[in-house]
Amino acid sequence: MMTFKNKTILVTGGTGSFGNYIAKRLLDSGVKEVRILSRDEKKQYDMRIHYNYDERLKFFVGDIRDFDRVNMVMKGVDLVYQAAALKQVPSCESAPFEAVKTNVIGVENVIRSSILNKVEKVICVSTDKAVKPVNVMGMTKAIQERLIINANQDPDNENTKLCVVRYGNVLLSRGSVVPYFRKLLAEGKELTITDYEMTRFLLSLDDAIDLVVYATIHGEGGETFVKKAPAVKILRLAEILSENEGKELKVREIGKFPGEKLHEILITEEELDRTRDEGNYFKVNPWWIRTRFNELKEEYASDSEIISEGAAIRALLDHADVSAKKVMI
Repeated sequence: MMTFKNKTILVTGGTGSFGNYIAKRLLDSGVKEVRILSRDEKKQYDMRIHYNYDERLKFFVGDIRDFDRVNMVMKGVDLVYQAAALKQVPSCESAPFEAVKTNVIGVENVIRSSILNKVEKVICVSTDKAVKPVNVMGMTKAIQERLIINANQDPDNENTKLCVVRYGNVLLSRGSVVPYFRKLLAEGKELTITDYEMTRFLLSLDDAIDLVVYATIHGEGGETFVKKAPAVKILRLAEILSENEGKELKVREIGKFPGEKLHEILITEEELDRTRDEGNYFKVNPWWIRTRFNELKEEYASDSEIISEGAAIRALLDHADVSAKKVMI
């Protein structure tokens, strides 16, 4: 079984919520070195202080769009966690080719460099928006998934294993809905929801990192790993947050943004017969694996996994709060 002990690991986009959390997990596991590649020098500075100038944590200012920079940072790396992305749906809708540059061309740079430098494994972070995509962000992420999976079949690939992890909304990550709603509640403002029927998969930072670790240990190349996750109606989430803050629910429906889905999907019908139920996780085998499982009978969609009980949603929020406090910067 793979361990992180004495490994050199590169995290692209490593100053985001995911990068901060996985850096902590890796440093706690006896890793030799964690390299953070990102564009934001201020976030790198904050992260360096937060981790008390840990000598195992190395910072590199750069962009995955730049192959030469990626290739320089990749030297001597054992594992790569590819988390760099343009991920805000409205931003990608307004600047689609910028999304292509990062989410497609940038990821291809990471793949080429990983193969060239004979990295052991590459785990690429994807999203439910890559499944049956209707927005630019999801479309670029869907292509990203195909690039990662098919790189396992590249004639130049000697033994680098590349896998995908796919999940929904990470509670309390930067730009997520819960901090936004809490801010509006603290300011006494009404909560805005694009559609009262909208549902989303939710998981904590702990859950997201557990999924990545599981993929790292069990991935053989080409798989897509999905964590089983509850979903909630965003309106119900707003109700619970208002109750928790002791505030009257004031909410307004404003209409869906361009490229915004009513419900999300984590596993589509095309993938059903390639999907293996592994307890807390689903593993979607690549197209070249001929074994068929038929363990999942219908699409894994947010409108079929809804929880509405207040206690269950509060427990989910509490777990997310505990997770986020471990890496709050």
